[in-house]
Amino acid sequence: MQLNCPACGATFSLDVIIGHEGARDAVLVALQLPAPLGKSLIQYIALFRPAQRALSMDRLAKLLNELLPMISKAQIERNGTHYAAPVAYWQQALDDMVAQRSKLTLPLKSHGYLLTIIAGYAEKTAAKAEKQTEQGRKYGEIKTSESSPVTEVVKKAATVNRGEAPIKGILKNLTEKGLNHGN
Repeated sequence: MQLNCPACGATFSLDVIIGHEGARDAVLVALQLPAPLGKSLIQYIALFRPAQRALSMDRLAKLLNELLPMISKAQIERNGTHYAAPVAYWQQALDDMVAQRSKLTLPLKSHGYLLTIIAGYAEKTAAKAEKQTEQGRKYGEIKTSESSPVTEVVKKAATVNRGEAPIKGILKNLTEKGLNHGN
C-alpha cells in the first residue's frame, strides 16, 4: 500500500512505517490518543520540527509518548502540583499553542508551555468552583436543629432563591405557604 505524506507529498509504503521502529511506535501511540485531538496534536507536534529539517520519527514517537500518559490520566503535574486535564483542556491548549506560533521560539524543546496553559485552565476552573462554594456558604442552607414549616420555608428560600435578596425570597415562600400573617 502506497501512502502520501500530507506535509511534503513524499510517497512511501506502509511497510516502511511498520518497518521503522520510531515510526511504528509513533503510529501505535497515535492510535491510543483521543480522536478529537488528532488535527491539533499534529499541528502542535510540528512546532518541534527544526527549521531546515524534518522531524525524525524517533523524536515524534518520543513526543507522543510523553503526552500519552498525561492525556490518558486526564491529569498533569506542573511545579509539584497536580492539575485536572480533561480532553477539552488539551484541545484548547493545543489550539492556543498553534495560534501563537508566531510568538513562540521555535522549534519547541519541551511541553512546558503547553502544560503551563493547561495548569492555568485548571486553576481558573478551581477558582470558579471555590467562588461558587463560598457563595453557597454565604447564601446556602441554614443550619438548625428545629424542623417546622417556617424553618423549611426559610431553608428552601435560602437554597432556591439565590438570585433574589434572601429576605425577599423568604417572604415570598412564607406567603406561598400562607404563613406570613403580618404583611
